[in-house]
Amino acid sequence: MDLMYFELGWQHILNWEGYDHILFVIALSAVYVVNEWKKLLVLVTAFTIGHSITLALSVLHIIRVSSSLVEFLIPVTICITALSNIFRRNEAPQHLQLNYFYALFFGLIHGLGFSNYLKSLLGSQANIVKPLLGFNIGLEFGQLLIVGVVMLISAIIVNIGRVSRRDWNMFLSSATFGVAFLMVIQGVRELLK
Repeated sequence: MDLMYFELGWQHILNWEGYDHILFVIALSAVYVVNEWKKLLVLVTAFTIGHSITLALSVLHIIRVSSSLVEFLIPVTICITALSNIFRRNEAPQHLQLNYFYALFFGLIHGLGFSNYLKSLLGSQANIVKPLLGFNIGLEFGQLLIVGVVMLISAIIVNIGRVSRRDWNMFLSSATFGVAFLMVIQGVRELLK
């Protein structure tokens, strides 16, 4: 693993200028509480697998998608995930299959968003395996930091503040949806130019 790319990966995911990926991880995390950390870890890893696949395919020039389309689709994935959280009937996720689908499939879309950044870093480098692995592990590390912060805040609000789990999910998912919806509108404007 290339440590430089590992560092670039976690710094990229935690960069406030790319807050769309942070919002998606928050949306994935919103319905979970601390004692469900294992389920959430698997979910975030499914997201990493999804974006690793398209990141590799894009860096290898096997697939190419318009960056304006990707920048539109990323907030759409956040909106869908947040809405799914809002309309969830149970407080605790009972069947994770839909969540895993969201994480894996939407990870494919998010990987295309990471690809332009990574392609610019790699340039014409011949061997991309180590940098790609380092970058992906760095992204996973950054995502786990975000999950940790969300879980800490969730524990404080739900367990100490005595806010119901459902109310916390509604607040966090609605706020995430609102920000992402504004990004969707901006993406539509960019697509129509």
